[in-house]
Amino acid sequence: MPAESSVQRPNLLFIISDQHNPMVTGCYGDPVVQTPHLGRLAERGVVLDNLYCTAPLCVPARMSYMTGQYPTDIETWDNRHILDHAIPTFAHALGAAGYRPKLIGRMHFVGADQHHGFAERIGGDASPNYPGGRGVDLGMLGGGTAGPYHVALERSGAGQSGYEVIDEDTTAATVDVLNRLGWQRRAGVLDEPFCLTVGYLLPHQPYVARKADYDRYWGKVPPPAHPEPPSDPHPYIGWWREQCGLDKATDDEIMRSRTAYWALVDRMDAMIGQILDTLDANGLADNTLVIYTSDHGDQVGEHGLWFKQTFYEGSIRVPAILSWPGKLPAGTRFAGATSTVDVVATMVDALGAEPLPQGRGDSLLPVLRGEDAVWKDLALAEYAPHGRFQRMVRRGQWKLNYYQGEPTQLFNLADDPHETTDLAADPQYRYIQEQLLSDVHVDWNPDYIARRLEQKAADLELMTRWIRHVRPPEPYHWPLTGEMNYLDDYDGPDKDTRTFADPL
Repeated sequence: MPAESSVQRPNLLFIISDQHNPMVTGCYGDPVVQTPHLGRLAERGVVLDNLYCTAPLCVPARMSYMTGQYPTDIETWDNRHILDHAIPTFAHALGAAGYRPKLIGRMHFVGADQHHGFAERIGGDASPNYPGGRGVDLGMLGGGTAGPYHVALERSGAGQSGYEVIDEDTTAATVDVLNRLGWQRRAGVLDEPFCLTVGYLLPHQPYVARKADYDRYWGKVPPPAHPEPPSDPHPYIGWWREQCGLDKATDDEIMRSRTAYWALVDRMDAMIGQILDTLDANGLADNTLVIYTSDHGDQVGEHGLWFKQTFYEGSIRVPAILSWPGKLPAGTRFAGATSTVDVVATMVDALGAEPLPQGRGDSLLPVLRGEDAVWKDLALAEYAPHGRFQRMVRRGQWKLNYYQGEPTQLFNLADDPHETTDLAADPQYRYIQEQLLSDVHVDWNPDYIARRLEQKAADLELMTRWIRHVRPPEPYHWPLTGEMNYLDDYDGPDKDTRTFADPL
């Protein structure tokens, strides 16, 4: 009989996808998308119905997830910002508690430190390791399909995105690691619990899915429920739509892009299913905390918007499922407003590690177990696009979006879950608005952020010139090639292009 006294501490399998709108998931109510494996995980665990990321952009959201702090705390406000390697992450906390944290796949680290506390890293990322490093070669899908531009909708449909190829490699590597852990368990030589973080790129645009997946969804995905922006849109929303060229989107582009997005979620779910099947087959599931989440969402055409970069629910809310057999109640849901910093605190707490010294979150374990009915019911987020300083507060049923120097938005999500009626100008809700505004400026100062952004821009300009001249090694830049990207039916002028570099 294998000795197991040394492995009674729980294992961790933390899976984080990129740009997954929670409402495009079966367990969140979508009747079309096929996500049986996330559904299986939900049946085994707890679904968080109102989890918010701390920023609707990749690097700020992910570095916040790593550190359990808000973007302002760690000064990562955009996708080029480098997380200070001296700031502890959950990987540091778990390593200090006796684990050897391992990262497989994507995390979107920027800078020389591509580990940030992970003892080992397998595979790599599509994004450059440095600001100004090697670009993303998306071949004929280049020219902006990975960014917030109209071309992402124009060049959508059946084909293949290199991001799906990278995720397949990430899945294979994870399955291999779990199979080796299973062999060690059966041989009686597994001497420590495992601690795996798995990072996916899907369902991030390009909105391109393999033909078999795409065809299964064509004609089944409904159009956006609220496809038009408000008749009098918020100044930022109107500006953002214009910047992205979304006013040019055709009905055909919208439906092709939505079909591909649903298909990409399906494909990601199938990959997660391979991992969960391997976990089960190797007898590792019973003592493993499995967490699935995403960094931010995608508007998928609602309110006339795509991508992330707004505080609408499709962009700022993220899915989260926590499964821990015997330790968390199976088949349950939690409706309170929560933040990704709370998920970090929960994960660290569950594995018996010391809390992150500057962590902003609270462990959900007591309330999820029914030990403590009191929950703060609060989530905060921030964004600073092109000098427009914004913060979101979700407290209870109310959601306030603050824009410095521009009108505030106020929504009652209990009565108006699709955010079609802005109540900010209604006098009867002035008291609610004032209460929420008091939360906005707690530890958040737009003037300070503006100064730091200006300073960081000068630093990044110098660093980028250095990187482009010196060309330091980028060991975790996944070897994505243009040939991995194609559209089956595209016959546009750039169909043979292989040299575009796209931002994520």
